[in-house]
Amino acid sequence: MSFASFSDFLAMGHHGLYVWSAYGICLLVLAVNVASPLLAKRRYLQEEARRLRRESSK
Repeated sequence: MSFASFSDFLAMGHHGLYVWSAYGICLLVLAVNVASPLLAKRRYLQEEARRLRRESSK
């Protein structure tokens, strides 16, 4: 499918809102799926470091 102009491409034959929101939601879900384990790992390592400091100070 070819488009006459960039604005036609963005409009996607009057389906642009649906198409681009679907892409946006997909990218958001992918970003959360990447960031969530990284943040959980960081949080786990910080908690373990705190626990080890508490145990070593006793």
